[in-house]
Amino acid sequence: MIQAIDNVVNAISGVLYQPYIVPLLLILAGIYFTIQTWLLQFRLFGESLRVVKEKPVNLGATSSFGALMVSTASRVGTGNIMGVSTALCLGGPGAIFWMWITAILGGASAFVESTLAQIYKKRDRDGGSYGGPSYYMQDALGQRWLGVVFAVVLILTYVVGYNMLAAYNTQDTFSVFSFYSSRTRYVIGAVLAVLFGICVLGGGKRLTRVTEVLVPLMGLLYVIVSLIVVIMNISSLPRVFGMIFRSAFDFKAIFGGFTGSCIMWGIKRGLYSNEAGMGSAPNAAAAADVAHPAKQGLVQMLSVFIDTLLICSATAFMCLFSGVLPTADAAGAAYVQASTRAVLGDFGPVFLTAAVCLFAFTTLLGNYYYTEGCLRFIMKREPSKTFMLIFRLCATVLIFLGAVISAGLAWDTADLLQALMVLINVPVILILAKPALAALKDYEAQRKAGKEPVYRAAKNGVSGTDFWN
Repeated sequence: MIQAIDNVVNAISGVLYQPYIVPLLLILAGIYFTIQTWLLQFRLFGESLRVVKEKPVNLGATSSFGALMVSTASRVGTGNIMGVSTALCLGGPGAIFWMWITAILGGASAFVESTLAQIYKKRDRDGGSYGGPSYYMQDALGQRWLGVVFAVVLILTYVVGYNMLAAYNTQDTFSVFSFYSSRTRYVIGAVLAVLFGICVLGGGKRLTRVTEVLVPLMGLLYVIVSLIVVIMNISSLPRVFGMIFRSAFDFKAIFGGFTGSCIMWGIKRGLYSNEAGMGSAPNAAAAADVAHPAKQGLVQMLSVFIDTLLICSATAFMCLFSGVLPTADAAGAAYVQASTRAVLGDFGPVFLTAAVCLFAFTTLLGNYYYTEGCLRFIMKREPSKTFMLIFRLCATVLIFLGAVISAGLAWDTADLLQALMVLINVPVILILAKPALAALKDYEAQRKAGKEPVYRAAKNGVSGTDFWN
């Protein structure tokens, strides 16, 4: 039964990831937004670093940094380790190059979608804000039905697809240890589910506090260890970059079998990791209390770079500099574990397992954070306490199930659902890009005039918003 479901999911996913559907849409959208913003990713990278340090406009509100950590908690997860390993093993070393390209182009898409979420965000009962793609589909595009469809797909993607996959990847890292048995995955699944349940039953504010502490810590430690591995094997630098670029531009191999090529795996795993264009991060971006929507757009652009250009690269270099060659049989935890053991000895697998556990836990929390806003949108009101209790308990049970299902079903389900999000959100932000691009122009004009930018909706041709008036 499970194998039959996996076959259907894999078949549909295979169609969506044909070169002319999801990959082409992501790349063309990224190129279009990069041109329209005049290479925003490069011009304003320094500005994004400045903005992320700003405090919220109102005391006690969600800061840019807080919203960044929630979105980064979702982005930075097991995909940065297992996803990169899978891409290297099944697509070759060139996959990391195409992950970089996906991130660089995706930074512009992330800016647009998150700026739109800020412009059309809603005011909650406490004076804070919430929002996301469903809201700009409803208010800017005038298509509430599409917003509902997107909200349903997002909930399925994160509660079912991504969280089950994170749970599976977490237990998989323990498979290299002698104590691992068929029962181990059940124990790990139960522990993850209990810890997750404790956090989500405490509400959204607790999620923000937990992720603000864990995300920077785990990311810093992981990058430091990867740098140590690179320095220990610095003589391999020419060999590693030679492997990456030769594989990335081996077009005969790429177009001879696109679905298994480095481009395909780089885009698929790059999207799973940084989520640019999917419409997930805007849900966190809408909660930030900033004086100008473009500020949070810049912050979310930075999140994409942190995820892929920093954390994913750390994994790729740690593996490739180890001298252990990627093979299809080692895709997933096995390749990363073998690489860290080759360089760091017995400490390597232990460190990697600890890193995955931290990555996975914050991913579970960050993923869940997005879903409550979607529930509010679908129901047009705050869900009852009883409903939310049942929903949170179901989300907790799914984490346990994710730890015990097959690898194929876990990955294929996540790939399919994230593709559906892209197919809904990217065409919408292409249609609605004008307010976001106008906000960027307004922001830069005020900065050039020496002012601290403040956004006014009417001045930018936007009406019917809860904020900015």
